[in-house]
Amino acid sequence: MTVIVRDLRTDVPAEVAEFSDIRHLALPHILWTPEAILHNLTHTPPAARNRSLVAEQDGELIGTAQVGLAHESPEPGQGYLNIYVHPDRTRRGAGTLLVHAAEEHLAANGATKLYAWVVDAPDNRAFAERRGYRASRSAQFLRLDLVNGTLPPRQDLPAGVELRTGADFADDPRPVFRLDAETMADEPSDVDVAFTDYEAWLAETWRHPQFSPELTSVVLVDGRPAAFTLARTDGGTRYGTAMTGTSRDFRGRGLAKLAKNDSLHRARAAGYTEALTGNDAGNEPMLAVNKWFGYEVCGTEVRYVRQLG
Repeated sequence: MTVIVRDLRTDVPAEVAEFSDIRHLALPHILWTPEAILHNLTHTPPAARNRSLVAEQDGELIGTAQVGLAHESPEPGQGYLNIYVHPDRTRRGAGTLLVHAAEEHLAANGATKLYAWVVDAPDNRAFAERRGYRASRSAQFLRLDLVNGTLPPRQDLPAGVELRTGADFADDPRPVFRLDAETMADEPSDVDVAFTDYEAWLAETWRHPQFSPELTSVVLVDGRPAAFTLARTDGGTRYGTAMTGTSRDFRGRGLAKLAKNDSLHRARAAGYTEALTGNDAGNEPMLAVNKWFGYEVCGTEVRYVRQLG
């Protein structure tokens, strides 16, 4: 009954699928798929020192960890470890072993401050606190029923405003990259992010297997990209928005609502039945937008921080 920790075997499709299933069971509000797991592991830049770890007991995977450095942050020495154990396989030591392996890997690669998202439940929070982590900020997972819910009606576009899809930028996605980089820099977070590597963004975001250019919406004002909603799907019936934002020069005009409403209407028309998204609890403008659409909170996580040394 010994539990061991090792790297995920990416060349074994059944094991990658098992990794994805565990994460879905532990956190069902995110679009987990084996293809996305593999993509994230193989397309993250080497500077991230990215690893996917598993806890195995008697040939069965019972826990998972995604570990790496915050390579897109201008502040060095920040690492992350996000650990999820199969809900029916807890209290076997898998979480503890995964934490130890993750911390050793991060410390060996220069991390001095560690961040971990923890499902907001008493046992999970106590587990993190016993290991020296302190609660920082929280985030909400949100769900919208696209079958039984009612979307706001489409509205006439103001003068000079156009709606495009991500597919319209297939030949040159750089305008979408610039929107993503600017809006992500303004997202509330413990870790500042600076998207500067266009090629890395193409690999990680634009070519992500869940990315849907057809359901991604971009708002243009007088020909200039001003707001967008970046859409992903799980290949089944679930649709998610990975990012919605507005360029600083165009905020306060309702353009984020316009982009998201367009994307949601097209997702529903395409047969998607469930819309998922997530927001930092301090991101009041975006929380208000999602409440306006009828999204409901379906889960929360708490960000925990530990200083090494």
